[in-house]
Amino acid sequence: MSTRTRIAFLKGHGTENDFVIVPDPENTLDLPPAAVAALCDRRAGIGGDGLLHVVRSAAHPEARHMAAEAEWFMDYRNGDGSIAEMCGNGVRVFARYLQRAGHAAEGDLTVATRGGVKTVHIAKDGAVTVGMGRARLPEGDVTVSVGERSWPARNVNMGNPHAVAFVEDLAHAGSLYSPPPFSPASAYPDGVNVEFVVDRGPGHVALRVHERGSGETRSCGTGACAVAVAAARRDGVDPTVTGTPATYTVDVPGGALVITERPDGEIEMTGPAVIVAEGEIDSDWLETFAS
Repeated sequence: MSTRTRIAFLKGHGTENDFVIVPDPENTLDLPPAAVAALCDRRAGIGGDGLLHVVRSAAHPEARHMAAEAEWFMDYRNGDGSIAEMCGNGVRVFARYLQRAGHAAEGDLTVATRGGVKTVHIAKDGAVTVGMGRARLPEGDVTVSVGERSWPARNVNMGNPHAVAFVEDLAHAGSLYSPPPFSPASAYPDGVNVEFVVDRGPGHVALRVHERGSGETRSCGTGACAVAVAAARRDGVDPTVTGTPATYTVDVPGGALVITERPDGEIEMTGPAVIVAEGEIDSDWLETFAS
């Protein structure tokens, strides 16, 4: 990395879930966890809930097997530098970057992620729809708690793990700075994203979320999908049984996402994606965090 003096970055967000975007088509940058955490630091770095490392699938050992299906790989990292399987808001912002850079146009494209290849549609009005795959609903009771309160939670896996708890008041989620305790521990051996949900009306809910590795964020795309599925099942709706799509509007602190579960089980998420800035990272500074 020391031989490279110009390291481009962009800053973007999807419903205020914000990301540092680092284009690196040939996967030449060394981005260890400490470097990612430093870039995502809101006071000493650029600031973001996570980092989108933009790499050609063929150039990344974790994505080469997907290169025939998707040219680009979203090497996503959490704000603390840890690796995540998938980020729904991140995929939308990733697609917006590809469009801005001339690698994609309005219409359909595919993006490789650690959660598999995702289909994306960039609409003329700027909204981005992501095919988020199917939800898995592992068996077993889960409980989450904040202080003296505890709630039953629905275990929903969207390529990453979620615990969805319906509550009377979003304030009951507390600060969400630290991970809400859950039980049994065996349900989520690698930690979990926890969503606290209230009803706003028919087909309309609102959430607050603790994202594993990032704390409370303004939005979580996979979390919104998990919440929509949990709400549908709570409401007695399963599109794979009824043959009718189920759509929920999910309010997040940073805006709103529209989630549709289709009769084939596939889940689509639609929302905004915005690039707000671009610039250069000081390579000497980044070098101090090299592995």
